[in-house]
Amino acid sequence: MSAAGAAIGAGIGAALARARAAEGLRAFITLIAEAEGGAGPLAGVPVAVKDNIAVRGVATTAGTRAFADRIAPRDATVVARLRAAGAAVIGTTNMDEGALGATTDNPFWGRCLNPLGEGLTPGGSSGGSGAAVAAGIVPLALGTDTMGSVRLPAAYCGVWGMKPTRGLIPVTGLVHLSWSLDSIGPLATGPELILAALRAMAGPDGEDVFALPPPAGWDDDRAPDRLVLGVPDWAALSPCEGAVAEGFAAFLARVAALGVELRPLSVRHWAPGAMRRAGLLVAEAEGAGFLAAALEARPDGFSPAFRAAMAYGAKAAGARVAAAYRVIAEAGAGARAALGGVDAMLMPTAPQRAFAHGLPVPAGQADFTALANAGGLPALAFPLPALDGGLPLSAQLMGPAFSEGRLVAIARVLAGAA
Repeated sequence: MSAAGAAIGAGIGAALARARAAEGLRAFITLIAEAEGGAGPLAGVPVAVKDNIAVRGVATTAGTRAFADRIAPRDATVVARLRAAGAAVIGTTNMDEGALGATTDNPFWGRCLNPLGEGLTPGGSSGGSGAAVAAGIVPLALGTDTMGSVRLPAAYCGVWGMKPTRGLIPVTGLVHLSWSLDSIGPLATGPELILAALRAMAGPDGEDVFALPPPAGWDDDRAPDRLVLGVPDWAALSPCEGAVAEGFAAFLARVAALGVELRPLSVRHWAPGAMRRAGLLVAEAEGAGFLAAALEARPDGFSPAFRAAMAYGAKAAGARVAAAYRVIAEAGAGARAALGGVDAMLMPTAPQRAFAHGLPVPAGQADFTALANAGGLPALAFPLPALDGGLPLSAQLMGPAFSEGRLVAIARVLAGAA
């Protein structure tokens, strides 16, 4: 073995050792002892993959017991492309059952813990991926994002996370919750890995009919000479925890001091509560259809709560579901229009910081994140320190379609004000 190959193998072995040592976090469902890396831009980078994304040779459970014996015969497109870029997949991560949830307290695979504090949730539904990165087990992980399920774990765990433009990343090999809202996206220790992962995964695969060829320059990460950011009235849109409100307001003041122009921005047809409720109904209705055969054949493989949510979606009146699609479509159109005169939109990622397992889930958890899913737009979450020195906050940048590189560049600039 070459010296480079030995170094890669040592790094992968160390990641597996860290995963085993941190077993109490319950960040993983399956570890892959024979993980291997290769040459490429992600050479030897250990990667964790959310357990609703196919990894050949292991079960893709989607956080359920119903799929525990469904061994994936091949990798999802994104996994195959990360491997081709040299990455080593060391395991699949814990998640909310069926990707429907906000805390990663899984009835079959255990309660995933946030490494930043005792008893805290890492968020959901990609909580295992967030915990694995925050714990230093891996520098890069994949999650899925329906209304914020990549960005909320990134926020609660103090790491970076991106939901890409809809169609940039093929979803072939994903066990869907909501075909119309789901995206696959990376969580990582920093912006360079976010962009490297996106570059490796981007582009149509001939199977996902919604995947698009990215336009030239989508990954250009040079910051504009003069930054103009739109800032919605976030404090009025969703009640925020005091530490979030104070910390984000102070962050905006520091950003303005850098010479960044901050413009008030409004999004037509966006009422976060209505958008959140519409998204949940659509996810339940689409999930019920996607999982109908499994729910009928293996009802014991799903928890009573998940079966009830799917039954609710299946029985929802067509007129109600159609109205929900309209709420989502109008908010998405409003977001795309609002971004026309600015480089990006800036707001908190979540109205609260990580909270304890067992506490009620805040109703407005996804109030700031769901808009990007409605518009099919890219959104990047990155950590901010709190004024009280406690758990981190998170800022979110949302940009026009295929502006992933620009968002990374802007976040690098803003991180200087963090």
